[in-house]
Amino acid sequence: MITGRPYHALFAKTMFIEPTADELEDFEPAALVLHAPEVEADPAEDGTRSEVFVVLHPSRSEVLIGGTFYGGEIKKSIFTVMNDRLPLEGVFPMHCSANVDDHGRVAIFFGLSGTGKTTLSADPTRSLIGDDEHGWGDSGVFNIEGGCYAKVIRLSPQAEPEIYRMTRTFGTILENVAIDERGIVDLDDGSKTENTRAAYKLEQIANALPTKRAGHPRNVIFLTADAFGILPPIARLNRDQALFYFLSGFTAKLAGTEIGVNEPQPTFSTCFGQPFLPQPPLVYARMLAAKLDEHGAPVWLLNTGWTGGPFGEGERMPIAATRALLSAALSGELADVEFRTDTLFGFEVPVSAPDVDPKLLDPRSTWRYANEYDRKARELARMFRDNFEKRFAADASNIAAAGPRV
Repeated sequence: MITGRPYHALFAKTMFIEPTADELEDFEPAALVLHAPEVEADPAEDGTRSEVFVVLHPSRSEVLIGGTFYGGEIKKSIFTVMNDRLPLEGVFPMHCSANVDDHGRVAIFFGLSGTGKTTLSADPTRSLIGDDEHGWGDSGVFNIEGGCYAKVIRLSPQAEPEIYRMTRTFGTILENVAIDERGIVDLDDGSKTENTRAAYKLEQIANALPTKRAGHPRNVIFLTADAFGILPPIARLNRDQALFYFLSGFTAKLAGTEIGVNEPQPTFSTCFGQPFLPQPPLVYARMLAAKLDEHGAPVWLLNTGWTGGPFGEGERMPIAATRALLSAALSGELADVEFRTDTLFGFEVPVSAPDVDPKLLDPRSTWRYANEYDRKARELARMFRDNFEKRFAADASNIAAAGPRV
């Protein structure tokens, strides 16, 4: 990476895996990032959508970044290079976090920003492989990065102790975070942006896995923050449903996080990482299907969004319940409970789970008016169907049939 900014050089040094002393002797860069944040594009002359540009030359693996000082573009540019290159080598690239327990049981967590990838994978009872970008090859899962890039807006020391500690640790880079005149950090201040971040070396997390690699996943988790309050806190997906929800990549944008967003809006980001996937989406979906067929990992849809109503009426899914459901899924306890089949969405939902209020597992029962839930549920189901039919129905009719039964 070539940059004139020490801050961004430190960011790259933090986020990328550094060669060992032995590797440095014969090291030749396989990709190049040219970083010029002060240079802005002229949309009328350059054909860009704004002054910001991130330009990739795939065959040369060169990236040119301009018009933005946001560090995230640096790491995502190389993630995009890897998403283009790894499928050609038979490796499935994934926008996911990953961890592993003491018995070698790996879990991977797909999800868009704000759905809980970093928070849920930073489980002190499990070893962290990484929080954002991984590959799944013939021998298992490996981290593409050497650091973590956590969202820290309104971070709680009780709910997220490991990440909170990183915001107070020397060497962590805080980005977009408000600091008062005394230098005191205020993680609750979202006046500039909700997208506040902390970048730190993976090794700074006490339970980080030094090798940054482990075996094949025993559980696959799709994270979604449903701001409509419709989806259950957890659901079990069959193979075709897994491919449907993977290609859909659903979450919701919230009011106040982006200009012009005044109420929850559905976001469908293909494969949970659409902006960073140069290959056609079905390339990645077929790779996921092959891995599921080979290794038989169950797939879970975990809703970290709202319950009891939509954003503004309901409340955020209790993180204690989310952690309890996740723990039961990863330990195998959830496989032994009774499930019901959701009549609209078709997936299986547990009727009970350890340490979780059974009412929470039936979203309809948490709403004040059941008919309002039914109306909104049909509306969300139609959004799923319309999105899939518009993008994939012609090439994936069998997968389309696994979607909501509108």
